[in-house]
Amino acid sequence: MGLVARHAEAAGIPTLCMTSAQDITRAVNPPRAAFLDFPLGYTAGKPHAPDLQRRILVEALSSFETMTAPGSMKDLPFRWSEDEEWKAKAFAEGDDRRPRHDTPQYQNEEDRRRAEQGDLPSCPACRT
Repeated sequence: MGLVARHAEAAGIPTLCMTSAQDITRAVNPPRAAFLDFPLGYTAGKPHAPDLQRRILVEALSSFETMTAPGSMKDLPFRWSEDEEWKAKAFAEGDDRRPRHDTPQYQNEEDRRRAEQGDLPSCPACRT
């Protein structure tokens, strides 16, 4: 994604890469990135935690206001758990993300209904 982000930036489109893989992101060197120390696949937050997901997104998007140096990376202040045991488990057991699908997957039936009807909630942070 860093290569795509650099191309978009060259065309005048500001970008922000969200990542849980700090070393890989530094190697790719996108124009700006927000690092979240969460397991891979959970870069936008924990499942079924919309308030946390919203706070993560708002904090990440605030990076546009402060990150002006190319290649900047901001560490987001959220933690997966009180201790770091999840990291040892993730390394020992490997990637346990669900398989990818070519059709939309929803957290619950209400999310599916709202998405299909276009009945999406407004975002107070975005003022929409």
